[in-house]
Amino acid sequence: MSTHTESIEIKPLVRPPDHTVSVPGSKSLSNRALPVAALAEGRSVLSHALFSDDTRYMAGALQQLGIGVSADEEGERFEVEGACGRIPATAADLFIGNSGTAARFLTSCVALGRGRYRIDGVPRMRQRPIQPLLDALSHLGVRAYSESGAGCPPVIVEATGIPGGSTRLSGSISSQYLTALLLAGPYMRDGLDVEIDGELVSRPYVDLTIGLMRDFGVEVEEDAHRGRFRVGAGQRYLPRDYAIEPDASNASYFFAAAAVTGGRVRVQGLSARSRQGDVHFVGVLERMGCVVRWEPEAIEVRGPERLRGIDVDLNEMPDTAQTLAAIAPFATGPVRVRGIAHNRAKETDRIGAVVTELQRLGVRAEEHEDGLNIYPSEVQPGEVETYDDHRMAMSFAVTGLAASGIRIKDPDCVNKTFPTFFEKLAELRS
Repeated sequence: MSTHTESIEIKPLVRPPDHTVSVPGSKSLSNRALPVAALAEGRSVLSHALFSDDTRYMAGALQQLGIGVSADEEGERFEVEGACGRIPATAADLFIGNSGTAARFLTSCVALGRGRYRIDGVPRMRQRPIQPLLDALSHLGVRAYSESGAGCPPVIVEATGIPGGSTRLSGSISSQYLTALLLAGPYMRDGLDVEIDGELVSRPYVDLTIGLMRDFGVEVEEDAHRGRFRVGAGQRYLPRDYAIEPDASNASYFFAAAAVTGGRVRVQGLSARSRQGDVHFVGVLERMGCVVRWEPEAIEVRGPERLRGIDVDLNEMPDTAQTLAAIAPFATGPVRVRGIAHNRAKETDRIGAVVTELQRLGVRAEEHEDGLNIYPSEVQPGEVETYDDHRMAMSFAVTGLAASGIRIKDPDCVNKTFPTFFEKLAELRS
Protein backbone atom coordinates (compact mmCIF):
# COMPACT_ATOMS: atom_id res chain seq x y z
CA MET A 1 0.00 0.00 0.00
CA SER A 2 1.24 3.49 -0.81
CA THR A 3 -0.05 6.48 1.09
CA HIS A 4 -1.06 9.74 -0.59
CA THR A 5 -2.39 12.99 0.84
CA GLU A 6 -6.00 12.51 -0.27
CA SER A 7 -6.23 8.81 -1.03
CA ILE A 8 -4.58 5.47 -0.44
CA GLU A 9 -4.12 2.65 -2.95
CA ILE A 10 -4.88 -0.86 -1.78
CA LYS A 11 -2.67 -3.46 -3.43
CA PRO A 12 -4.14 -6.96 -3.89
CA LEU A 13 -2.62 -9.66 -1.72
CA VAL A 14 -0.08 -11.76 -3.61
CA ARG A 15 -0.98 -14.81 -1.51
CA PRO A 16 -3.78 -15.69 0.91
CA PRO A 17 -3.16 -14.38 4.42
CA ASP A 18 -2.35 -16.69 7.30
CA HIS A 19 -2.37 -14.34 10.23
CA THR A 20 -3.53 -13.62 13.77
CA VAL A 21 -4.86 -10.08 14.22
CA SER A 22 -5.59 -7.98 17.29
CA VAL A 23 -8.11 -5.17 16.94
CA PRO A 24 -8.72 -2.26 19.34
CA GLY A 25 -11.43 -2.20 21.98
CA SER A 26 -15.11 -1.98 21.10
CA LYS A 27 -16.39 1.51 20.33
CA SER A 28 -19.90 0.49 21.38
CA LEU A 29 -18.69 -0.75 24.76
CA SER A 30 -16.24 2.12 25.29
CA ASN A 31 -18.86 4.80 24.63
CA ARG A 32 -21.33 3.08 26.94
CA ALA A 33 -18.86 2.40 29.72
CA LEU A 34 -17.65 6.02 29.81
CA PRO A 35 -21.02 7.60 30.76
CA VAL A 36 -21.87 4.71 33.08
CA ALA A 37 -18.56 5.16 34.92
CA ALA A 38 -19.19 8.92 34.97
CA LEU A 39 -22.51 8.36 36.78
CA ALA A 40 -21.11 5.75 39.20
CA GLU A 41 -20.21 6.47 42.81
CA GLY A 42 -16.40 6.33 42.78
CA ARG A 43 -13.44 5.61 40.52
CA SER A 44 -13.63 3.17 37.60
CA VAL A 45 -10.80 2.03 35.35
CA LEU A 46 -11.69 1.09 31.78
CA SER A 47 -8.89 -1.02 30.28
CA HIS A 48 -8.32 -2.03 26.64
CA ALA A 49 -10.54 0.93 25.73
CA LEU A 50 -10.76 2.32 22.23
CA PHE A 51 -9.07 5.63 21.54
CA SER A 52 -10.63 7.13 18.42
CA ASP A 53 -12.51 10.26 17.40
CA ASP A 54 -15.80 8.95 18.83
CA THR A 55 -14.42 8.02 22.24
CA ARG A 56 -12.38 11.22 22.47
CA TYR A 57 -15.53 13.25 21.82
CA MET A 58 -17.34 11.34 24.57
CA ALA A 59 -14.49 11.64 27.07
CA GLY A 60 -14.01 15.33 26.24
CA ALA A 61 -17.71 16.05 26.67
CA LEU A 62 -17.73 14.36 30.09
CA GLN A 63 -14.74 16.46 31.12
CA GLN A 64 -16.60 19.61 30.04
CA LEU A 65 -19.48 18.49 32.24
CA GLY A 66 -17.16 18.42 35.24
CA ILE A 67 -16.53 14.67 35.36
CA GLY A 68 -12.98 13.60 36.15
CA VAL A 69 -11.82 11.61 33.13
CA SER A 70 -8.12 10.91 32.61
CA ALA A 71 -6.94 9.21 29.43
CA ASP A 72 -3.88 7.03 28.95
CA GLU A 73 -3.81 6.37 25.22
CA GLU A 74 -0.58 4.38 25.25
CA GLY A 75 -1.97 2.18 28.01
CA GLU A 76 -5.43 2.03 26.36
CA ARG A 77 -7.26 2.98 29.55
CA PHE A 78 -9.53 5.63 30.98
CA GLU A 79 -9.81 6.44 34.67
CA VAL A 80 -13.16 7.99 35.53
CA GLU A 81 -14.13 9.64 38.81
CA GLY A 82 -17.87 9.05 38.99
CA ALA A 83 -20.05 11.93 40.11
CA CYS A 84 -22.75 9.85 41.84
CA GLY A 85 -25.39 10.52 39.22
CA ARG A 86 -24.78 14.27 39.17
CA ILE A 87 -23.73 16.54 36.32
CA PRO A 88 -21.40 19.04 38.03
CA ALA A 89 -21.44 21.68 35.26
CA THR A 90 -24.52 23.88 35.04
CA ALA A 91 -23.87 24.85 31.42
CA ALA A 92 -21.93 23.36 28.52
CA ASP A 93 -21.71 23.56 24.74
CA LEU A 94 -20.66 20.09 23.66
CA PHE A 95 -19.26 19.33 20.20
CA ILE A 96 -19.43 15.64 19.36
CA GLY A 97 -18.35 15.50 15.70
CA ASN A 98 -20.32 12.79 13.89
CA SER A 99 -20.63 10.48 16.89
CA GLY A 100 -24.21 9.26 17.07
CA THR A 101 -23.56 7.41 20.33
CA ALA A 102 -22.20 10.56 21.98
CA ALA A 103 -25.07 12.73 20.72
CA ARG A 104 -27.79 10.39 21.93
CA PHE A 105 -26.27 9.12 25.16
CA LEU A 106 -25.23 12.59 26.31
CA THR A 107 -28.66 14.05 25.59
CA SER A 108 -30.16 11.78 28.24
CA CYS A 109 -27.27 12.05 30.67
CA VAL A 110 -27.14 15.87 30.75
CA ALA A 111 -30.86 15.88 31.51
CA LEU A 112 -29.89 14.56 34.96
CA GLY A 113 -28.13 17.86 35.61
CA ARG A 114 -29.38 21.30 36.47
CA GLY A 115 -28.65 23.87 33.82
CA ARG A 116 -28.62 24.46 30.08
CA TYR A 117 -26.68 22.17 27.76
CA ARG A 118 -26.20 22.28 24.00
CA ILE A 119 -25.05 19.31 21.91
CA ASP A 120 -23.91 19.84 18.32
CA GLY A 121 -21.72 18.19 15.70
CA VAL A 122 -20.53 18.25 12.10
CA PRO A 123 -22.97 19.09 9.26
CA ARG A 124 -23.90 15.42 8.78
CA MET A 125 -24.84 15.17 12.47
CA ARG A 126 -27.31 17.98 11.87
CA GLN A 127 -29.07 15.62 9.45
CA ARG A 128 -29.22 12.63 11.79
CA PRO A 129 -32.57 12.25 13.57
CA ILE A 130 -32.90 12.51 17.33
CA GLN A 131 -36.54 13.60 17.69
CA PRO A 132 -37.82 10.20 18.95
CA LEU A 133 -35.46 10.49 21.92
CA LEU A 134 -36.47 14.09 22.57
CA ASP A 135 -40.15 13.10 22.52
CA ALA A 136 -39.54 10.25 24.96
CA LEU A 137 -37.62 12.55 27.31
CA SER A 138 -40.44 15.09 27.12
CA HIS A 139 -42.86 12.47 28.44
CA LEU A 140 -40.44 11.88 31.32
CA GLY A 141 -40.56 15.55 32.34
CA VAL A 142 -37.50 16.86 30.48
CA ARG A 143 -37.34 20.02 28.40
CA ALA A 144 -35.19 18.97 25.44
CA TYR A 145 -35.61 20.16 21.88
CA SER A 146 -33.99 20.51 18.47
CA GLU A 147 -32.61 24.03 18.18
CA SER A 148 -33.50 24.23 14.47
CA GLY A 149 -36.87 22.52 14.86
CA ALA A 150 -35.79 19.88 12.32
CA GLY A 151 -35.65 17.01 14.81
CA CYS A 152 -31.85 16.79 14.54
CA PRO A 153 -28.95 18.37 16.44
CA PRO A 154 -28.12 20.91 17.69
CA VAL A 155 -30.03 19.77 20.77
CA ILE A 156 -30.83 22.03 23.71
CA VAL A 157 -31.51 20.46 27.11
CA GLU A 158 -32.81 22.72 29.85
CA ALA A 159 -32.32 20.35 32.73
CA THR A 160 -33.79 20.12 36.21
CA GLY A 161 -33.20 16.41 36.70
CA ILE A 162 -35.38 13.67 35.23
CA PRO A 163 -38.62 12.94 37.09
CA GLY A 164 -38.93 9.68 35.15
CA GLY A 165 -41.92 7.35 34.94
CA SER A 166 -43.42 5.90 31.77
CA THR A 167 -42.74 6.81 28.16
CA ARG A 168 -43.03 5.42 24.66
CA LEU A 169 -40.33 5.24 22.03
CA SER A 170 -40.16 4.33 18.36
CA GLY A 171 -37.71 1.51 17.77
CA SER A 172 -37.54 1.72 13.98
CA ILE A 173 -34.73 4.25 13.48
CA SER A 174 -32.07 3.46 16.07
CA SER A 175 -31.67 1.33 19.17
CA GLN A 176 -29.41 4.07 20.56
CA TYR A 177 -32.47 6.06 21.69
CA LEU A 178 -33.46 3.23 24.03
CA THR A 179 -29.88 2.83 25.22
CA ALA A 180 -29.74 6.56 25.99
CA LEU A 181 -32.81 6.31 28.22
CA LEU A 182 -31.66 3.12 29.93
CA LEU A 183 -28.22 4.54 30.77
CA ALA A 184 -29.79 7.45 32.65
CA GLY A 185 -32.60 5.32 34.11
CA PRO A 186 -31.09 4.52 37.53
CA TYR A 187 -30.95 8.22 38.40
CA MET A 188 -34.50 9.12 37.36
CA ARG A 189 -36.50 9.96 40.48
CA ASP A 190 -39.39 7.59 39.70
CA GLY A 191 -37.40 5.05 37.70
CA LEU A 192 -37.97 4.35 34.03
CA ASP A 193 -40.58 2.36 32.13
CA VAL A 194 -40.21 2.41 28.31
CA GLU A 195 -42.63 0.84 25.85
CA ILE A 196 -41.31 0.32 22.32
CA ASP A 197 -43.54 1.16 19.37
CA GLY A 198 -42.99 -1.17 16.42
CA GLU A 199 -39.90 -3.21 15.66
CA LEU A 200 -36.74 -2.53 17.62
CA VAL A 201 -33.82 -2.41 15.17
CA SER A 202 -30.30 -3.49 16.09
CA ARG A 203 -31.57 -5.39 19.12
CA PRO A 204 -28.17 -6.89 20.08
CA TYR A 205 -26.92 -3.38 20.90
CA VAL A 206 -29.66 -3.09 23.53
CA ASP A 207 -28.55 -6.43 24.99
CA LEU A 208 -25.02 -5.02 25.04
CA THR A 209 -26.28 -2.03 27.04
CA ILE A 210 -28.25 -4.16 29.48
CA GLY A 211 -25.27 -6.45 30.04
CA LEU A 212 -22.95 -3.52 30.68
CA MET A 213 -25.40 -1.96 33.14
CA ARG A 214 -25.62 -5.28 34.97
CA ASP A 215 -21.83 -5.42 35.14
CA PHE A 216 -21.93 -2.04 36.91
CA GLY A 217 -24.63 -3.16 39.36
CA VAL A 218 -27.91 -2.06 37.72
CA GLU A 219 -30.66 -4.43 36.58
CA VAL A 220 -33.01 -3.82 33.66
CA GLU A 221 -36.28 -5.73 33.61
CA GLU A 222 -37.76 -6.66 30.25
CA ASP A 223 -41.28 -7.70 29.29
CA ALA A 224 -40.52 -9.11 25.84
CA HIS A 225 -44.18 -9.84 25.08
CA ARG A 226 -45.19 -6.20 25.58
CA GLY A 227 -41.95 -4.66 24.33
CA ARG A 228 -41.26 -2.90 27.64
CA PHE A 229 -38.06 -2.16 29.53
CA ARG A 230 -37.95 -1.04 33.15
CA VAL A 231 -35.20 0.35 35.37
CA GLY A 232 -36.29 0.39 38.99
CA ALA A 233 -35.86 3.61 40.97
CA GLY A 234 -33.06 3.87 43.50
CA GLN A 235 -30.46 1.73 41.73
CA ARG A 236 -26.94 3.07 41.39
CA TYR A 237 -23.91 2.21 39.25
CA LEU A 238 -21.02 0.75 41.24
CA PRO A 239 -17.46 1.72 40.29
CA ARG A 240 -15.23 -1.06 39.04
CA ASP A 241 -12.30 -2.08 36.88
CA TYR A 242 -13.75 -3.02 33.52
CA ALA A 243 -12.01 -4.60 30.51
CA ILE A 244 -13.35 -3.65 27.09
CA GLU A 245 -13.35 -6.53 24.61
CA PRO A 246 -12.19 -6.08 20.99
CA ASP A 247 -14.54 -4.43 18.51
CA ALA A 248 -16.48 -7.12 16.64
CA SER A 249 -17.59 -4.69 13.91
CA ASN A 250 -13.98 -3.81 13.14
CA ALA A 251 -12.97 -7.45 13.30
CA SER A 252 -15.44 -8.14 10.47
CA TYR A 253 -13.07 -6.58 7.90
CA PHE A 254 -10.36 -9.08 8.71
CA PHE A 255 -12.76 -12.01 8.66
CA ALA A 256 -13.97 -10.75 5.27
CA ALA A 257 -10.37 -10.51 4.09
CA ALA A 258 -9.90 -14.20 4.81
CA ALA A 259 -13.20 -15.00 3.12
CA VAL A 260 -12.49 -13.19 -0.14
CA THR A 261 -8.86 -14.32 -0.53
CA GLY A 262 -9.19 -17.95 0.59
CA GLY A 263 -6.90 -17.26 3.52
CA ARG A 264 -6.96 -17.74 7.29
CA VAL A 265 -7.41 -14.94 9.80
CA ARG A 266 -7.71 -15.36 13.55
CA VAL A 267 -8.86 -12.46 15.75
CA GLN A 268 -7.71 -12.53 19.35
CA GLY A 269 -10.00 -11.67 22.27
CA LEU A 270 -13.38 -12.46 20.70
CA SER A 271 -15.38 -15.57 21.49
CA ALA A 272 -18.88 -16.99 21.67
CA ARG A 273 -19.22 -15.24 25.05
CA SER A 274 -19.19 -11.82 23.39
CA ARG A 275 -22.33 -9.71 23.80
CA GLN A 276 -21.58 -7.84 20.58
CA GLY A 277 -24.09 -8.84 17.92
CA ASP A 278 -21.60 -8.29 15.11
CA VAL A 279 -19.53 -11.23 16.31
CA HIS A 280 -22.12 -13.37 14.48
CA PHE A 281 -21.08 -11.95 11.11
CA VAL A 282 -18.84 -15.00 10.89
CA GLY A 283 -22.05 -17.05 10.66
CA VAL A 284 -22.91 -15.18 7.47
CA LEU A 285 -19.47 -16.01 6.10
CA GLU A 286 -19.98 -19.64 7.09
CA ARG A 287 -23.14 -19.75 4.99
CA MET A 288 -21.07 -18.40 2.09
CA GLY A 289 -18.64 -21.32 2.34
CA CYS A 290 -16.11 -20.25 4.98
CA VAL A 291 -14.93 -22.48 7.79
CA VAL A 292 -15.34 -20.83 11.20
CA ARG A 293 -13.57 -21.99 14.32
CA TRP A 294 -14.67 -20.68 17.72
CA GLU A 295 -11.92 -20.81 20.32
CA PRO A 296 -12.12 -19.86 24.02
CA GLU A 297 -10.32 -16.55 23.37
CA ALA A 298 -10.34 -16.16 19.60
CA ILE A 299 -12.36 -16.65 16.40
CA GLU A 300 -10.80 -17.98 13.22
CA VAL A 301 -12.15 -17.80 9.65
CA ARG A 302 -10.81 -19.75 6.68
CA GLY A 303 -12.02 -18.67 3.27
CA PRO A 304 -13.18 -21.06 0.53
CA GLU A 305 -11.91 -21.27 -3.04
CA ARG A 306 -14.96 -19.21 -4.06
CA LEU A 307 -17.70 -17.61 -1.98
CA ARG A 308 -21.36 -18.50 -2.48
CA GLY A 309 -24.17 -16.00 -2.90
CA ILE A 310 -26.54 -15.41 0.02
CA ASP A 311 -29.85 -13.80 0.96
CA VAL A 312 -29.51 -12.40 4.48
CA ASP A 313 -31.32 -10.11 6.91
CA LEU A 314 -28.76 -7.94 8.71
CA ASN A 315 -31.21 -5.98 10.86
CA GLU A 316 -29.45 -7.13 14.02
CA MET A 317 -25.92 -6.39 12.76
CA PRO A 318 -26.32 -3.49 10.31
CA ASP A 319 -22.73 -2.28 10.69
CA THR A 320 -21.56 -5.38 8.84
CA ALA A 321 -23.68 -4.70 5.74
CA GLN A 322 -20.90 -2.72 4.07
CA THR A 323 -18.40 -5.45 4.93
CA LEU A 324 -20.57 -8.01 3.17
CA ALA A 325 -21.13 -5.69 0.21
CA ALA A 326 -17.37 -5.31 -0.22
CA ILE A 327 -16.87 -9.02 -0.90
CA ALA A 328 -20.22 -9.72 -2.59
CA PRO A 329 -19.03 -9.12 -6.18
CA PHE A 330 -16.62 -12.06 -5.84
CA ALA A 331 -19.35 -14.60 -4.97
CA THR A 332 -20.64 -17.16 -7.45
CA GLY A 333 -24.22 -15.96 -7.07
CA PRO A 334 -26.18 -12.83 -6.10
CA VAL A 335 -25.97 -11.38 -2.60
CA ARG A 336 -29.19 -9.89 -1.21
CA VAL A 337 -29.02 -7.80 1.99
CA ARG A 338 -32.29 -7.01 3.77
CA GLY A 339 -33.52 -5.32 6.93
CA ILE A 340 -31.15 -2.34 7.00
CA ALA A 341 -33.40 0.61 6.08
CA HIS A 342 -32.17 2.36 9.24
CA ASN A 343 -28.65 2.40 7.75
CA ARG A 344 -29.73 5.39 5.69
CA ALA A 345 -29.63 7.57 8.83
CA LYS A 346 -26.06 6.76 9.85
CA GLU A 347 -22.79 8.55 9.01
CA THR A 348 -24.02 8.55 5.42
CA ASP A 349 -26.84 6.82 3.55
CA ARG A 350 -25.15 3.46 3.82
CA ILE A 351 -27.40 1.85 1.21
CA GLY A 352 -27.25 4.53 -1.47
CA ALA A 353 -23.54 5.22 -0.95
CA VAL A 354 -22.56 1.54 -1.19
CA VAL A 355 -24.53 1.03 -4.41
CA THR A 356 -23.05 4.19 -5.94
CA GLU A 357 -19.48 3.13 -5.17
CA LEU A 358 -19.97 -0.45 -6.32
CA GLN A 359 -21.33 0.84 -9.62
CA ARG A 360 -18.33 3.16 -9.88
CA LEU A 361 -16.19 -0.01 -9.77
CA GLY A 362 -18.21 -1.67 -12.54
CA VAL A 363 -20.25 -3.86 -10.21
CA ARG A 364 -23.90 -4.54 -10.92
CA ALA A 365 -25.75 -3.43 -7.79
CA GLU A 366 -29.33 -2.40 -7.08
CA GLU A 367 -30.72 -0.31 -4.25
CA HIS A 368 -33.92 -1.18 -2.38
CA GLU A 369 -35.71 0.60 0.44
CA ASP A 370 -34.36 -1.78 3.07
CA GLY A 371 -31.19 -3.03 1.43
CA LEU A 372 -29.46 -3.93 -1.81
CA ASN A 373 -28.70 -6.63 -4.37
CA ILE A 374 -25.17 -7.26 -5.60
CA TYR A 375 -24.37 -9.56 -8.52
CA PRO A 376 -21.18 -11.42 -9.46
CA SER A 377 -19.04 -8.91 -11.31
CA GLU A 378 -15.50 -8.22 -12.41
CA VAL A 379 -14.37 -5.34 -10.22
CA GLN A 380 -12.81 -2.51 -12.22
CA PRO A 381 -10.12 -0.09 -10.98
CA GLY A 382 -11.48 3.07 -9.43
CA GLU A 383 -11.34 5.62 -6.64
CA VAL A 384 -13.91 5.08 -3.89
CA GLU A 385 -15.64 8.02 -2.26
CA THR A 386 -15.99 7.48 1.47
CA TYR A 387 -18.47 10.22 2.44
CA ASP A 388 -16.61 10.83 5.72
CA ASP A 389 -17.81 7.36 6.74
CA HIS A 390 -15.21 5.12 8.34
CA ARG A 391 -17.05 1.95 7.36
CA MET A 392 -17.07 2.89 3.68
CA ALA A 393 -13.28 3.22 3.79
CA MET A 394 -12.61 0.02 5.70
CA SER A 395 -15.07 -2.10 3.70
CA PHE A 396 -13.84 -1.09 0.26
CA ALA A 397 -10.26 -1.54 1.41
CA VAL A 398 -11.12 -5.24 1.71
CA THR A 399 -12.35 -5.16 -1.90
CA GLY A 400 -8.91 -3.88 -2.85
CA LEU A 401 -7.26 -6.98 -1.39
CA ALA A 402 -8.85 -9.05 -4.17
CA ALA A 403 -9.08 -6.55 -7.06
CA SER A 404 -6.47 -4.29 -8.66
CA GLY A 405 -6.54 -0.52 -8.83
CA ILE A 406 -8.76 0.31 -5.84
CA ARG A 407 -8.03 3.66 -4.20
CA ILE A 408 -9.74 4.86 -1.00
CA LYS A 409 -10.37 8.59 -0.73
CA ASP A 410 -10.02 10.38 2.62
CA PRO A 411 -8.53 7.38 4.41
CA ASP A 412 -8.22 9.40 7.63
CA CYS A 413 -11.98 9.01 8.16
CA VAL A 414 -11.16 5.66 9.80
CA ASN A 415 -9.98 7.68 12.82
CA LYS A 416 -13.62 7.73 13.92
CA THR A 417 -13.36 4.17 15.27
CA PHE A 418 -10.13 2.49 14.09
CA PRO A 419 -7.16 4.87 13.66
CA THR A 420 -4.68 2.04 13.03
CA PHE A 421 -6.84 0.20 10.48
CA PHE A 422 -4.56 0.52 7.47
CA GLU A 423 -1.52 -0.50 9.50
CA LYS A 424 -3.38 -3.58 10.72
CA LEU A 425 -4.52 -4.38 7.19
CA ALA A 426 -0.91 -4.23 6.02
CA GLU A 427 -0.05 -6.95 8.56
CA LEU A 428 -1.93 -9.43 6.37
CA ARG A 429 0.99 -9.21 3.93
CA SER A 430 3.50 -10.54 6.44
